Amino acid sequence: MDRLLDPSLSDPDFVVILNSAIELLYTATSVDQRNAAQSILTQFQESPDAWIRVDKVLDNPSASQPSKFFALQVLGEMVKYRWKTLARSTAETIRNYVVNKVIELSSTDEVMSREKMYLTKLNLVLVGIVKQEWPAHWRSFISDIVGASKTSASLCENNMSILALLSEEVFEFSQGQLKQDRIIELKNQFNNEFAGVFQLCQYVFEQSDGLKASRPSLLRSTLNTLEKFLMWIPLGYIYETQLIEVLLSFLQYPALRTSSLRCLVEIGSLNVSSIYADRIKVLLVLFMQQLSSILAVTINIAAAYESADDETQNFVMDLALFLSGFFKSHLPLLDTNESPEIQAAVKLGHEYLVNISSVSDIEVFKTCLEWWHRLASDLYSTECTPALVARSPLNLGLNNGLVINSVAANHSSARRQFYAPILSAVRKIMISRMAKPEEVLIVEDENGEIVRETTKDTDAIALYKTMRETLVFLTHLDPLDTEQIMLERMARQIDGSEWSWNNLNTLCWAVGSISGAMGEEEEKRFLVTVIKDLLHLCEMKRGKDNKAVVASNIMYVVGQYPRFLRAHWKFLKTVVNKNFEFMHETHPGVQDMACDTFLKISQKCRRKFVACQVGETRPFIVEMLESLPEIIAELEPHQIQSFYESCGCIIAAHPEASIRDQLIMKLFELPNQSWQQIIYAANVNEEILKQRDTMKKFVNILKTNTRVASSLGSPYLVQLRWIYPDMLRVYRVYSEMIAQAVASQGAFATKTSDARNMRAVKKEVLKVIEAFVTYVELKDKDLVMKEVVEPMSEPILGNYYSSIPEARDAEVLSLFAEIISAMRGLDVPAIRLIVKSLFSVTLDMIRNNFEDFPDARLNFFKLLGAINRYSFPALFQLDDNPAAAEAEFRVIINAIIWAFKHTERTVAETGLTILLEFIQGVQESPYVDYFFKLFFKLVLNDLLSVLTDTLHKPGFKLQTQILMLILQIASSGALKEPIWNNEVAQEVECASAGGTQQPSNALFVRNHLISLLKNAFPNLTDAQVNEVVRGMLQSKDDKEFKSHIRDFLVQTKEFSSGDNTDLYDEERQAQLVEQQRLEQERLARTPGLIAPGSLPDDGMS
Repeated sequence: MDRLLDPSLSDPDFVVILNSAIELLYTATSVDQRNAAQSILTQFQESPDAWIRVDKVLDNPSASQPSKFFALQVLGEMVKYRWKTLARSTAETIRNYVVNKVIELSSTDEVMSREKMYLTKLNLVLVGIVKQEWPAHWRSFISDIVGASKTSASLCENNMSILALLSEEVFEFSQGQLKQDRIIELKNQFNNEFAGVFQLCQYVFEQSDGLKASRPSLLRSTLNTLEKFLMWIPLGYIYETQLIEVLLSFLQYPALRTSSLRCLVEIGSLNVSSIYADRIKVLLVLFMQQLSSILAVTINIAAAYESADDETQNFVMDLALFLSGFFKSHLPLLDTNESPEIQAAVKLGHEYLVNISSVSDIEVFKTCLEWWHRLASDLYSTECTPALVARSPLNLGLNNGLVINSVAANHSSARRQFYAPILSAVRKIMISRMAKPEEVLIVEDENGEIVRETTKDTDAIALYKTMRETLVFLTHLDPLDTEQIMLERMARQIDGSEWSWNNLNTLCWAVGSISGAMGEEEEKRFLVTVIKDLLHLCEMKRGKDNKAVVASNIMYVVGQYPRFLRAHWKFLKTVVNKNFEFMHETHPGVQDMACDTFLKISQKCRRKFVACQVGETRPFIVEMLESLPEIIAELEPHQIQSFYESCGCIIAAHPEASIRDQLIMKLFELPNQSWQQIIYAANVNEEILKQRDTMKKFVNILKTNTRVASSLGSPYLVQLRWIYPDMLRVYRVYSEMIAQAVASQGAFATKTSDARNMRAVKKEVLKVIEAFVTYVELKDKDLVMKEVVEPMSEPILGNYYSSIPEARDAEVLSLFAEIISAMRGLDVPAIRLIVKSLFSVTLDMIRNNFEDFPDARLNFFKLLGAINRYSFPALFQLDDNPAAAEAEFRVIINAIIWAFKHTERTVAETGLTILLEFIQGVQESPYVDYFFKLFFKLVLNDLLSVLTDTLHKPGFKLQTQILMLILQIASSGALKEPIWNNEVAQEVECASAGGTQQPSNALFVRNHLISLLKNAFPNLTDAQVNEVVRGMLQSKDDKEFKSHIRDFLVQTKEFSSGDNTDLYDEERQAQLVEQQRLEQERLARTPGLIAPGSLPDDGMS
């Protein structure tokens, strides 16, 4: 096989060896043989002159099909990467050869059918050549392909495929594959010459009567090609010709129906000016006439869909796309038209959409849902005008301080009346198909059994969000209709006529979804009825599964209505006590959901529990803490921890510190008793600490403390003071036990179950401290430093430093990162201690590869980032000895560089963020000359290395920000010291342009960059490299710099063939942030759109 690389090998022999090498690659049973074949083929493919053999392979009858595909791959690579290096005559020869080959393979139906795959790959190569040649060197391309198409039906069919491919390449896939100016040039050229392409399509359509019977495939190919053009061609080709009528006429022919409808989908979704209003109306009226003759609106589309073939199911999907897309783009124009014909067409179109909305296929439903959401939102914005009113004791019953023009309060407009029956039907569909909310943990599995959900269904959560918003808008438009539909369905659950788990679930999920969409009095009347019915249903139903389903729905519904619960204390108390009952129900998922619901209620109604309510003798929290042992008796440890977090949330709302401290200690009575018993027993016999049961109890108690610390914040200090000395003692004892085991057994000791359990206790100790520090208030900084941070530093840092890598806890790094962040920085001695204790030993763990110790790796860079952000000056003062301080500083810089070299996105982006913040800090500091003299070349080289490989594309935004910043600083003249080394002749030459100019940092930067890029990218010409460097140094702003770097990267071989969407991630993220801002504003405008659990604290909870 090695002879494949011999340029003197004859062409026939080359084909024979290529056939055998490729056959070996695909059929050899030996891995070594396959690898050897792959290696030889790759070496040949990477040879600059490999393309010279291509025509010899393609023209050789004995060449196998895989060999021809390989040859086309080689040719395609050359067209992408080396086309511009070819002599003009050679380029034209190759172009003509490929064109003739395409014509040869598409000359007859027989050949085209036989060589379909081969021809498809050849078409791709031809399109690649067109992208390089057209229009500068192949101005007649469009006229050539149009003229050739009229000579043969088979050739025309293939040419349509070529035009469709070219349209996709230019208008859909060009970003990140071509330079920006080249993309613009190709788009403009295509627009300018589209008349010829359109005439070709018309030429085919004019012969449609004959082609429908003789060659429908040509009509389909033309329609499929036209579909690719419709999103960008000048609108006159659509609305000023008979194209619409032609496409509508094809709907009558089953073979062309799907292809023509897809073209109409594109046309219907275009946003056009009012000058084409008449044509748009004609399109809708004629389309509805054609559709009615094909598919009657009375047909049960959902039932027919289940037994239909793929073609028919695709038609239903495309029909939904057309109607929803058309109404999105043109409904405002049609709504203002009083023509009975137009109004009838609009109504009929919506009736079809209602019918299609019942189809079981979720993608079809989502398409319809998107339009219902849009329509309901639009009607709400125009028909339900919110008017702000003053909040006072006289109007607190109004909906969030808003007066909504609901049906019950205002006369409906004509537009609202027009859509009323349609929206009523949509309400029924939304309620019957409501998606499962994230909070619901109890589901019906594929076997029809009620089980606890184990994984989150992100698609269902997104679907629920859209359906919920739609139903909220629909409720605002007609709350009485929504209420009536829901209560009627609930009545049928009670009488059993429509009882099923699914029916009850979707109904209750719908009830929960409209929280806040009704006025407070309407909501009270409605919710009291629903909850009473559900409680009655819970008493009626027999069987654990039935009761579990009803219980989960009760918990979900009450959790969604905190406003109602806050306003009705007796109901709130009843609901919470019922929730406590559910905590004793052992059916899978019920207890989890009860604890989750209690947490949600605690967060939104916490003040109600700490105040003494009317008719009560004491606050409910006191009563609850006294009953706590009974409430949690049957809960699992993780459920108990959730319950304690809820209690912490409630207690934190108490206004009096002394009473709050008493409640906290009362809350911790049980875990503190258990803790104290273990500590007393350990004082007598320390061996007790080695028992697995003891360590398990420690872990659970500490986890409970962590959850409460996170919900209490600073008030947790009273409990921490009680437990802290023992906690540190336990930490020290287990550290010593692990060290003793390691001393006798080596690193293996850390893998034993005893060591793992000991480390679990240590980790939980660290998490308790971190939780407290995270949520503590800054005003308590000195107290926290004195009582918490200083006592723990020696045992924790000392143990980390002295332990073997396998025994070190990554949580130590996370803890100190959080301490530095929460305290807004520490003094220099504290930072020195942290760096000396944690940095070098952790770097030794993670510097050998990118995989070992992933938690320690991420937390280490998190710690480094915290020091950089809050204690920046300390990085230059890590030792009193200047030489030692510089050595420590070099370790820091190397660690940052090591971070952004990672291929794991989180670590790499953390490293880049640290570096950017560091350089911004150093720019304003007295250390700027020192840093750039020592580290500029190192940072620049490594930064360019990750920027120009294909493994770090997601970091493009930060990479370019840093690159632009260091180049600006280094070449701006702000530095007083030279950044080159006068002892290195090559660097002196760069700084002085070969001795022709006065040495300067700016000259060094320019010439050093040129040298780096020439060596790294030999396929780029000197002119290209000079242009790249010029753009880097002369870009005026961040946007121009990034655009220039993108254009440079797509010229390199590494980037030109891959998916470069990550290079545009910054624009996508900025767009996403803006969309999120606008989305929050939109949600805030409509009561009920923001889920109760997501509402900010309004001071009422």
